Amino acid sequence: MKKWFALFLALGAAPLAAQQPLPFSPAVRAGDTLYLSGQIGQVPTGMDPHKEGFDAAVRNSMDSIGKILKDNGLDFGHVVKCTVMLDDMADWPRFNDVYVSYFQGKRLPARSAFGADGLARGAPLEIECIASFK
Repeated sequence: MKKWFALFLALGAAPLAAQQPLPFSPAVRAGDTLYLSGQIGQVPTGMDPHKEGFDAAVRNSMDSIGKILKDNGLDFGHVVKCTVMLDDMADWPRFNDVYVSYFQGKRLPARSAFGADGLARGAPLEIECIASFK
C-alpha cells in the first residue's frame, strides 16, 4: 500500500481518498456505543494472498480498528461484537490465528462471519465492530 501511495505522489496524483472523500465516518457514537465502519485489509504487493499476505491484511484491518478505538478512548477490551467478511472462507483458520492475538488477556467479543463475493478495493477481508464505553 505504501508503494502505491509513493507512486501516486511521484506521478503528481493525489490518492483516491484525497480526490473523493469516502461517504462514511470511521465510527459513530450513539449513547454508550461506538459503531465502527468496516475496515478492509490489503495484501501487500508480492505476498501470497492466502499465506503471509493474508496475515498481513488481517493485521492491517485490526490495526485500523485499534487506531479508531484509541482515537475514541477505547481498546479491544471494549469491543462487544465483530462482523467478519472473507472473500475466501478457506482463509478462516488463518484469520482466527491473527484475530485472537488482538484480544490477549481480554474477553472475546461476540462475532459473526460470512463469505463475500467481492469486497471494496479487492480486499480479501473486511471487519466491522461495535464497542461499548461501559
